[in-house]
Amino acid sequence: MPEIFHDAEFWVLIAFLIAVAFLVYKAKDKVIAGLDQRSSRIKSELDEARRLADESQESLARFQRRQRDALKESEAIVALARDEAKRAAEAAKLDLAAALERRQRQALERVALEETRATDEIRHAAIEVALAALRRMLAQDLDAKHRAALIDDAIEALPPTLH
Repeated sequence: MPEIFHDAEFWVLIAFLIAVAFLVYKAKDKVIAGLDQRSSRIKSELDEARRLADESQESLARFQRRQRDALKESEAIVALARDEAKRAAEAAKLDLAAALERRQRQALERVALEETRATDEIRHAAIEVALAALRRMLAQDLDAKHRAALIDDAIEALPPTLH
């Protein structure tokens, strides 16, 4: 017989699959009934929405008739809208000036940041050049015996500094 039939995990899997199949078999009718209830509830909500849409159309038609009859009111509203537009334009000018000032300030900050970065990069490059020159100078001026002594001294100095 295959060895898989002696494995406890295999039988746990089989029991799990049987339990899931049983649950699906038993719960299927309840799920379908729940979906049917939800479907009927959604249908009634859609019918209500259609009714409300029809009422809205009727209200809109009444409003449009009133609007045609109220020409004087609309002229007053237009005059108010013009005044409001003027105020909004003035406010927009102020907002634009503030935004331009803010962007100019941000640009200056970016330039300052870039200057700082460039200075740091130049400083790092200068350090690297100085280190390379020092290495070259040490490599040329020191013989092998002195180099070995310096390396040994550096290795001996490491353990206390690492703690």
